[in-house]
Formats: sequence, C-alpha cells, structure tokens
Amino acid sequence: MPRAPRRNSRPAAQPAAADAVTLALTRLGAGGDGIGTLPDGRMAYVAGALAGETVTAIPGIRRGDGVAARLVTVTSPSPDRVAPPCPHAAGCGGCSVQHMGDALYATWKRGLAEAALSRAGYPDAAVGPLVRSPPGTRRRADLALRREGGRVTVGFHGRGSGAVVDIPGCLVLHPALLAAAEALRGLAARVPMLSREGSAILTLAPEGVDLWLVTDREPDGPARTALAAFAREAGLSRLSWSRAGETAEPIAVLAQPTIRFGAATVPLPPGAFLQATEAGEAAIVAAVMAALAGLRDGARVADLYAGCGTLTFPLAARFRMLAAEGDAAAVAALGKGANGAGLSGRVVAEARDLVMRPLQPAEQKGLDAVVLDPPREGAAAQVALLAAGPVKRIVYVSCNPNALARDAKILHEAGFALDSAVPVDQFLWSAHLECVASFSR
Repeated sequence: MPRAPRRNSRPAAQPAAADAVTLALTRLGAGGDGIGTLPDGRMAYVAGALAGETVTAIPGIRRGDGVAARLVTVTSPSPDRVAPPCPHAAGCGGCSVQHMGDALYATWKRGLAEAALSRAGYPDAAVGPLVRSPPGTRRRADLALRREGGRVTVGFHGRGSGAVVDIPGCLVLHPALLAAAEALRGLAARVPMLSREGSAILTLAPEGVDLWLVTDREPDGPARTALAAFAREAGLSRLSWSRAGETAEPIAVLAQPTIRFGAATVPLPPGAFLQATEAGEAAIVAAVMAALAGLRDGARVADLYAGCGTLTFPLAARFRMLAAEGDAAAVAALGKGANGAGLSGRVVAEARDLVMRPLQPAEQKGLDAVVLDPPREGAAAQVALLAAGPVKRIVYVSCNPNALARDAKILHEAGFALDSAVPVDQFLWSAHLECVASFSR
C-alpha cells in the first residue's frame, strides 16, 4: 500500500553560520554520513562528507548519540570523493552517496551487511561480493505529488525535508518510468484531482507502466475521462486511483499487467510489491536457490511474506511450497499464477497476517526449510517462533540491515550457524541494502 503523504512541518531554527566548526572525519556511518567529534565530545554526522576529510560544518538537531551537521565546505577532500553524476544529487533524498567513489562505495555497502551480521553474533561472517544493479533499471517507484498554485511537482522527497524535488533525468529509474512521470506532470497540472498532495506508484510490467494515483481529491466525471485518455496516450497498461489508505479503483485497463516468476505468469494487483530491479530479483532468487541446493527434490518449503510469488514459483520447480502472505490481493494473484502454470497441486497459497498470526512451531512440523522475505521492520516475532521450532534451515531475505541484525541475533542465540550471506544492491547510491542470509543448525 502507498505510504501516507508526508506533511510539511515548521522548520526548526537553523544555527547561524558563525556556529560552524572544523571537523576531522574519521569514519563513515550506516547512512553514508561522515562522522567526526565535536569539541564538546559529541559525535557529528555530516551528510555529503567522507571519512578522512576535513570539513566545515554547522551542528544541528540531535541525532542518536550525537547531532546532525550541515556541510558547509570541504577543506581537505578525500581521494575517494567524486563529482555526483546526477544534477539532482544536492537536493533529492533518493540518493545520498553519489559523491562516493565506486571502489569505496562497494566496500562501504558490502560492509553494511558485515556489520549487521557481526552485531547479530557472526563477527567472521563470510559475506559474498556485492551484487549490483545497473543504473536506469529500477522498475518500481513511489513518487510524491505536490501542487503549489498551478504547478505540480512529481518526484522524490527532498533530503531531510518535506519538500518534493522534481527528478527529470533521474539516473536510477527505468526510462519508461521517467517518461510516465514526465507525462504525469502535465496531466496533474490540468486535471482536477489534486488539491495539495498525493503519490504516484509506478510499476513497469511487460505490458507497459502500471500507474496508481493516490490523491486528496476524487476525480469527477470529466477528470476520469481525461485520465482514461491519458492512459492511452501515455501507453500505460493500467491506470488506477484511490485516496490514501483505500483500495485502488481501476480507471482504465488497456492490458492486464503481469509478471513472470519461474514457470508462472502472475497478474499484478495495483501497487503490488516487486523487487526493485530485474537484476536484483535474479540475484536474490539465485542466492535463495543456492542456499537450498542441498535439499532433496520434493522437500517441503514455506515461503513467508511471499508477495505475489517472487520466490515461491522458482522454488516450486524443485519443492512443494507453502506460500503465506498477508495481502489478500497478492495471495489471489499468486493463486491465479499457480493455477495457470499447472502448479496448484505443488503450491498452496494462504492469506495470513504473519505479524498477528505467525507460523507456530507445531505448524512447522514436516517443513524442510523456511524462506522469509519480510518488510523493512523485519520479522522478530516470526523469527523467534522459527528459532523455537523444528526447522533446521532458514533463508532470510532482508531489506534492512538493522532488522537483519536484530532477527539474526535471535537465530544465533538459538544455535543457528550462518552458512552464507549475499548482499544485493538494488537502490544505487543509497544506504538501502538487501541481503540473503542462510542459517542452519
């Protein structure tokens, strides 16, 4: 589901330039900030700076055990500093480390997985090389919409602010998404469906871009006609609309968007979760398959937080699958994909809220392995029950190093060994990182 639109809040008073201090930065933080020590002993986190640099910065608001500091000048640059390739790098919140050279970037990002697993109790984790997606291949985006007078901005939220930054020429999005966003700018300015703000969830399917508009004003009859015409002109596969928190209502369906997972073709619900890039998805699937390579054919495997079947269907080529997912539309799509591929006897899809009703130890009997791909907050309750249950092999697909550290610690304390870890970078120039970690006991 789309996130609620972010609201602007009254900005905090900014320190004066006279409050600027000189800092020698000694290390990089998990968010890519350069970290140094203020004269009073507090840590300062400086966005846009690198370890080894001397900078002038203005200390600001409290952040964890220190303060965030605004970079003013770099007086002694690191040899790893490069010119950001994107013209939006200074203001856009989508990318935070475009100033970081390629070699340092790969080392730092792989290090996020190493640090998470070390905190979990695996200090000598054998983390594989970073698997990276190329620029211009991101196939899913949740863009913010903001109307100010007669102008509508379509883009990402600004760095550390509620502003919305236009992103023409964005280097991470697939060209098809950029084209749809550009067309949407003109549409939103002339069609009455946005009073103040909303969002546009864009998903690239083989049939064309699937667009779900979430706005604070319901389109009237003429606006719906204009939206349907726009869908045809822009070559969309489908255009849906809703208010925030509501179910998507199709306005125009020119072709049912689908996705291919293994042997199954799955109809995509509006806003369905997909891995951000095809290359990233392929890397995650390959890592999961490798982690389960030692299982016998026909083994029973549970895929928790299965979505529409990203992992379920590739695994179904060898195993009998239980796919559990809380989103009813995703479960229905997974079921249709299984039926269409003749896998209904090999794949059992269950609509199940794994936060409210996690898989209990008694229900895990007979399972040879569990794969789970939870959302950013992780799956602490479910992992605790897996640790207390009979399953001997768990493959955890993480999209948040902090959640991975917490949940992997539960497995470590239950006697699980870490067999492999594959870091996957689908969100270039950001602190977001996927990691496929395989555990056994």
